[in-house]
Amino acid sequence: MIRFENASVTYDGAAEPTVRGVDFEVPEGELVLLVGPSGVGKSTVLGAVSGLVPHFTGGTLRGRVTVAGRDTRTHKPRELADVVGTVGQDPLSHFVTDTVEEELAYGMESLGLAPDVMRRRVEETLDLLGLAELRDRSIATLSGGQRQRVAIGSVLTPHPRVLVLDEPTSALDPAAAEEVLAVLQRLVHDLGTTVLMAEHRLERVVQYADRVVLLPSPGEPPVLGDPAEIMAMSPVYPPVVALGRLAGWTPLPLTVRDARRRATDLRQRLGDHAAAPVPAPSETPAPPAARNGTGRRWFGRSRATEAAAPVSPYAAEVRSLAVTRDRVRALRGVDLTVSPGETIALMGRNGAGKSTLLNALVGLVTPSSGTVLTGGSVPHRTPPRDLVRRVGLVPQEPRDLLYADTVAGECAAADADAEAEPGTCRALLSTLLPGVPDDLHPRDLSEGQRLTLALAVVLTARPPLLLLDEPTRGLDYAAKAHLVALLRDLAARGHAIVLATHDVELAAELAHRVVLLAEGEVIADGPTAEVVVSSPSFAPQVAKILAPRRWLTVAQVEEALA
Repeated sequence: MIRFENASVTYDGAAEPTVRGVDFEVPEGELVLLVGPSGVGKSTVLGAVSGLVPHFTGGTLRGRVTVAGRDTRTHKPRELADVVGTVGQDPLSHFVTDTVEEELAYGMESLGLAPDVMRRRVEETLDLLGLAELRDRSIATLSGGQRQRVAIGSVLTPHPRVLVLDEPTSALDPAAAEEVLAVLQRLVHDLGTTVLMAEHRLERVVQYADRVVLLPSPGEPPVLGDPAEIMAMSPVYPPVVALGRLAGWTPLPLTVRDARRRATDLRQRLGDHAAAPVPAPSETPAPPAARNGTGRRWFGRSRATEAAAPVSPYAAEVRSLAVTRDRVRALRGVDLTVSPGETIALMGRNGAGKSTLLNALVGLVTPSSGTVLTGGSVPHRTPPRDLVRRVGLVPQEPRDLLYADTVAGECAAADADAEAEPGTCRALLSTLLPGVPDDLHPRDLSEGQRLTLALAVVLTARPPLLLLDEPTRGLDYAAKAHLVALLRDLAARGHAIVLATHDVELAAELAHRVVLLAEGEVIADGPTAEVVVSSPSFAPQVAKILAPRRWLTVAQVEEALA
């Protein structure tokens, strides 16, 4: 169904191809997973299938890529629309209508389907993806995860023979991700739909793949094989595989169920060890200054940070907070305190109110009732110049923070705004995601690279309270490990961190506390191990495999075995 014949893509101005030697076939009715570190060209490979590369992105495509016998060099995306459905990393860039129901119908209208067919397929898709309650909602009022489901639904309704999906579960809560992946599996098994998918959260998707295509590094040809075989050699792999590698299991398990069946001996070896709890903020030792490869400190001196004198014992304090937005009650009766040095993970299903709570802490929304204090100040009444000395937010859409023409320009502007040593932002970016060129335009970065740049820009000012909305969206495991180390260092230096995330593995590694939200209310607030282990949806893979013991991460297990 999809055929790459020695394909390579070189973008205008690039000295070397972004991808080269791509030569594999995806048969009809298979789900093939495309994996590899950030920036190796996964989105480029997907774009070549839909025709967006090179017709929309520019550049030169050499070799041949065919879909259902159509050469994508000679067929533009609109000439492939009846065969290929595409969901990119940024759903907002794909929406063309105002409401959920209109968006689901738009693709079918473009193909000229009959009204009765359109009505039936819209209803089926609303039910499949749990969108029925949102059918009349404006897309602008939806959460990031809800938009992701609408974007997926909009390409399912025309019933394409091929689906190309770039990070389809990145903004979804665990339950919604399972629902979407179950739908995709039904399409593959029951209807013979062909799916080519790129995803960094391999713990969610690798067990569904018929085969895996690994892009090891930029410019290297891909490796195609059985999922377990590829995971044994891949530089990126989920926690269940990491635990299998540590325990020496062969073949490697890809699911929690398979790992539990083989973990009896491991549980016995760990029987005499008590699982190490995530330390409380006051117990976190201050580590040596984290450094990048050049020996430079991650953070230079920041006069903005030094000027932010604490006027409250809390970095943030929320009392009886309620927020109503567009007649939707986003938050109700929320109480929350955040202490210096504390890391809190806000979790809950899509639309639970996580992003609204972060926006209230940074002054972007006005409470309907209740109070919000950030460093002793009311954020929505504090001038922006003063507020940045107290709180910084990395939003779900990183492009909202980026305005310069080059990566170097963004970093220089961030240094100037934060009154930090020149080069501070650039050093942060290189630590989080090495190899991003200075002269590249931010719009030409991948979603993960753009998110990392925005994170570096905000961290340059070292705000006492750091807010992050889905900070690992688009990041591979290596970049996430760097992020965890950096945030731990910040917390150890007294910075408070609140992150809204669906990444249960990130919460297990990093958070002192987990706050669960549902329908705008706090339903659980406590130590990470207590909250996530008791939740089937939000427990990390290691906790599920080694239950009832409260092990959360592979690193904890490795330390105990050592």
